[in-house]
Amino acid sequence: MSETQKARSDILSFTKEELEEWVKEAGLPRFRAGQIYEWLHVRHASSFDVMTSLPNRLREELGEHFRIASLKAVQVLESKLDGTKKYLFALEDGNVIESVLMRYSYGLSACISSQAGCRMGCRFCASAIGGKVRDLEAGEMIAQVACMSRLQGERIGHVVIMGSGEPLDNYDQLVRFLRIMGDPKGECLSLRDITVSTCGIVPNIRRLAKEALPVTLALSLHAPSQEKRERLMPIAKKYPLDQVLDAMRVYYEKTRRRITFEYSCVEGENTSPEDARMLSELVRGMNCHINLIPVNPVRERPYQRPDRRKIKAFRDMLEKRGISVTIRREMGRDINGACGQLRRSYLQ
Repeated sequence: MSETQKARSDILSFTKEELEEWVKEAGLPRFRAGQIYEWLHVRHASSFDVMTSLPNRLREELGEHFRIASLKAVQVLESKLDGTKKYLFALEDGNVIESVLMRYSYGLSACISSQAGCRMGCRFCASAIGGKVRDLEAGEMIAQVACMSRLQGERIGHVVIMGSGEPLDNYDQLVRFLRIMGDPKGECLSLRDITVSTCGIVPNIRRLAKEALPVTLALSLHAPSQEKRERLMPIAKKYPLDQVLDAMRVYYEKTRRRITFEYSCVEGENTSPEDARMLSELVRGMNCHINLIPVNPVRERPYQRPDRRKIKAFRDMLEKRGISVTIRREMGRDINGACGQLRRSYLQ
């Protein structure tokens, strides 16, 4: 990114109210803010030049003051099994991130990144290798959805913030992204169709509960005890399991949104009958659902997935204890499926 680009604010990160304030200060009619906002968040304009309903001088002025967060698809992998597409996007500063587009019976779902890299350090995750480079701006998160929608020629109806990075470690930009995506005058995506995944940043789970944003919150649980969770997820040492679960209960009480627990199944680590017993006791009484995820092997990590029979047996043990549980449908198994793998191979 050039120095000139750095000096210009990303207009894609502006709320409609902020655009209205800029338009007012520029001495322009208020309706211009609505036009600009529609071009950005309904028509997914990638440049000011295409905003043909705006006067030429206004388009020039916008270009002088702002930039539109842009992404370049440097690699696209498409699954021959189910049509899932995995995008490696280059940011304006040369960093790369991953996004995934999946088709379900209910329509298209996008999995996006919230950071370039990640500093959470989960032992089985490729995204954590090399740590966090930087946070993404809200506009760069929006651009992932807009770019995939534009390339696919189809509206995306569901968004999962579960790619590279910890969304609640980029809290302010995450909330800005959610408010813009849910704006009826813009993308108008129901917040109930957005899932935010977290490793368990306790203070920010509690902050999010107060935002009155009815998104689904998914906790990366991955173990039924504090000891095992610390072994797989270093962040657990800072935020103990009992505190994380208390925060998740607060989130449910404030939003009435059922909690999802993501549980990566790791061979020899967390799928024994004792693990099933401990896990069922851990979540008993909570309005929740457990999503079992066969872990994707990463070359730099020693962890392997259990065979399918073991995972099904683990699911059955949980179901017999009255727990709502499913095994996540594996999408794009043939295209470097694990989060961070494509980015990692590109950087090497």
